[in-house]
Amino acid sequence: MSKFPRLLQPLDLGFTELRNRVLMGSMHTSLEETQGGYSKMARFFGERAKGGTGLIVTGGVAPDHHGKVHAMASKMTTRADSRPYREVTKAVHDEGSKICLQILHSGRYSYSPIGVQPSNTKSPISPWWSKAWPMPEFMINKTIDNFANCASLAREANFDGVEIMGSEGYLINEFLVKHTNKRSDEWGGDYDHRMRFPLEIIKKTREAVGRDFIIIYRLSMLDLIEKGSSLEEVCALAEKIAQPGMADIINTGIGWHEARIPTIATKVPRGAYSWVTKVIRDHLHSKGLHVPVVAVNRINTPEVAEQILHDGEADMISMARPLLADSHFVVKAAEGRENEINTCIGCNQACLDHTFRAERATCLVNPYACFEEELVQVPTTSPKKIAVVGAGPAGMASALTLAQRGHTVSLYDSDSKIGGQFQIAASIPGKEEFYETLRYFDTVLKKHKVNIVLNKRIQSASDLESYDEVILATGVTPREVKFPGSDHPNVLSYYDVLKNGAPVGKSVAVVGAGGIGFDVAEYLTSHMEKELRPSLNVDLFLKEWGVDKTLASRGGIAGVVPEVPSSERRVYLLQRKTSKHGKGLGTTTGWIHRLGLRAKEVEMLGGCEYLKYDDKGFHVKVTKKGKVTEEILPVDTVVICAGQEPLRELREPLEAAGKKVHIIGGADVAAELDAKRAIRQGTELCLKL
Repeated sequence: MSKFPRLLQPLDLGFTELRNRVLMGSMHTSLEETQGGYSKMARFFGERAKGGTGLIVTGGVAPDHHGKVHAMASKMTTRADSRPYREVTKAVHDEGSKICLQILHSGRYSYSPIGVQPSNTKSPISPWWSKAWPMPEFMINKTIDNFANCASLAREANFDGVEIMGSEGYLINEFLVKHTNKRSDEWGGDYDHRMRFPLEIIKKTREAVGRDFIIIYRLSMLDLIEKGSSLEEVCALAEKIAQPGMADIINTGIGWHEARIPTIATKVPRGAYSWVTKVIRDHLHSKGLHVPVVAVNRINTPEVAEQILHDGEADMISMARPLLADSHFVVKAAEGRENEINTCIGCNQACLDHTFRAERATCLVNPYACFEEELVQVPTTSPKKIAVVGAGPAGMASALTLAQRGHTVSLYDSDSKIGGQFQIAASIPGKEEFYETLRYFDTVLKKHKVNIVLNKRIQSASDLESYDEVILATGVTPREVKFPGSDHPNVLSYYDVLKNGAPVGKSVAVVGAGGIGFDVAEYLTSHMEKELRPSLNVDLFLKEWGVDKTLASRGGIAGVVPEVPSSERRVYLLQRKTSKHGKGLGTTTGWIHRLGLRAKEVEMLGGCEYLKYDDKGFHVKVTKKGKVTEEILPVDTVVICAGQEPLRELREPLEAAGKKVHIIGGADVAAELDAKRAIRQGTELCLKL
């Protein structure tokens, strides 16, 4: 018997049946704008269908020119636009799955000078040059028709349905709230008028496509903005959408893009918002309406998904990034191989961050994602005996790829565990998901018979004389910062603190405000007890970020005061630069880390010159508002997080011994210490060996 009977149970929609309760949520990949993109999309979505996904939703496609998220983004207004998608739908259908096109009108979030919106308001997250113009009534009616036309074209392209994007702060959502809808005509004012726009879109779309075509409506159930929808308004719209002849499935939307509350990052606990879906589902059931409702956000394991369904919080589970991380998530769960699932860690580094930089999306833990045509694994015709030195991200990915292709592989590390820098990252509160990647590699490396040799430091070339080739993935060592007193026992490296557990005082200066500096500051200001970590406790997380679980507050946050866990330490975060702290952090997550540390009263100082450390404290010059002052920070510990140096001293002796040596990861480029780059580099190299 399956461990996940509810997740794997088919869903009967009357006119069609979905083979299980897994919906691959919409995620823009930029494949549509890539040369040969439709073929690449066919491979990408086809692989997820082959992996068992029940229903797939594409990235958002605009119903007209004004709705495009940027000038080069996809639209579907003509048969010429829809025809290439037949290759995509065929690939999905050939593997037994179904697929819907998401219709998304960006509204005032458009990166364009020709965007449109209900009223004249400015998005706080749009570039200065973008412009969204208030819509005259004829354009509103035309836009409704355009949604219906787009759905009709999707049907011609053999899609099984469409998802109407009504959440996340895009155009439809903008009509629903007074925050962005200040109209006084029949499309604005009271809520009956404000919700007219989405209802007319659904009605027109249903008229255009008929009853035997899936319509999903993505309903914003929790806006997370001050002037967002109230619970009563969300329930009223949900009732209308769930009426016969309207939507077949209601998907959950959480938070506008401009909301300053995390919704999908790794700091968000698993299933943190499924309770919202349950509130709406329970309300609909109380009215005798039983349209399937979908739970979303940070549901990344089959265990969490099954529990949500078991608890009656939802009828389906949406997973976008987890299926980016592992295309065969569903098949592995069905076959009892859940330990082999390459779990999404919620980092956003290769998916959403790429999208916001107009780059092709992929996945930190799965570089094959969206590169299915370019990265093709084939068995080797000349098996070799290869040593991989260093079991960090680059080394683990290399060893796995080599073993999968048929090479004989030994993986060496001086530590007692695999993981390298990932072990350090996983120790940071809010990054507990990184342990899942270590669990995955431990499982699959053993499955593919990689010889893992731990507690073994390779001292010389003679240790590896029996191997045909050697891959050095030996990582990095912390860079030293020299100043008078830098040799004091209270001046530590980040490695001393995070890896070796060196004691740290109650007042700390962290030198370096890059990713590691932010991690150390988070580590020092957080509770280490797991039961007290907001990233592992939904109620604590909601309190920390000021979300009202009773939903009595408009938008879920109006008037709510965040309850931030107090820190036992006073922490200063220092950098030489005068630019914003954490400027190089992730596009979609950097703001979360900055807000989190500021809430814990971490003082961020820039333009610093480090003079000396003595018994009085840390003597520094600081630039504040263009003025340089000298200060003594009353700290009892200084932690250096000022970059890394590559560890590759084995290269020369190995090459001198005639070995073919490959250097990857931090040992190759320490200045760009990055697990995304390391895993990809290791994978790409070993597909060629």
